[in-house]
Amino acid sequence: MQEMTLRLRQIKIVPVIAIEEARDIIPLGHALADNGLPVAEITFRTGSAAEAISLLKAERPDMLVGAGTVLHREHVRQAKAAGAEFVVSPGFNPNTVQACQKIGIPIIPGVNNASTIEQALGSGIDFVKFFPAEPSGGIAMIKALLAPYPQLQVMPTGGISVKNIRDYLAIPQIVACGGSWMIKPQLIRDKEWEKIGELVREAVELVHA
Repeated sequence: MQEMTLRLRQIKIVPVIAIEEARDIIPLGHALADNGLPVAEITFRTGSAAEAISLLKAERPDMLVGAGTVLHREHVRQAKAAGAEFVVSPGFNPNTVQACQKIGIPIIPGVNNASTIEQALGSGIDFVKFFPAEPSGGIAMIKALLAPYPQLQVMPTGGISVKNIRDYLAIPQIVACGGSWMIKPQLIRDKEWEKIGELVREAVELVHA
């Protein structure tokens, strides 16, 4: 987990992907990694997630590939079998957390208040997803929550864009930000790989400026 966290801190952005056709993950993965984002969170919002994870890991073993929107034990099983290296959930579900810990796959559970943070810490987890970031109070809320829990490491997701990502990343406890503005579903449907590559490059340049 520590090595993965360090790598995410270096990359700074985690693309959150909803993929409808699994085979599209190959050119999409190249568009991400070749332009500076060797990481992908492929969400179980579609039925193609597990296949896409497997295809991407085979095609780009250099990429850090995780499963997102993991809601229950079956998702955990599918993610692990497909080769996911980490799991992200929108909320804190003790059953999902226990399933991940049992098979040894890191989980970044979603929190947005002190109660869910307490649950995460009580389960031995200090790297959490703050979701949905902007609707939950954004930077001000994160700073307020970090006051009593300074040991947290955070990945805000939800409402992150070029307009605010640098402000989020300025907070030391923020490891990386989840985002999808550079990989909107319509761009994927239209197979706009060059356009996606341009947006990825712009995002990478922005956070490393």
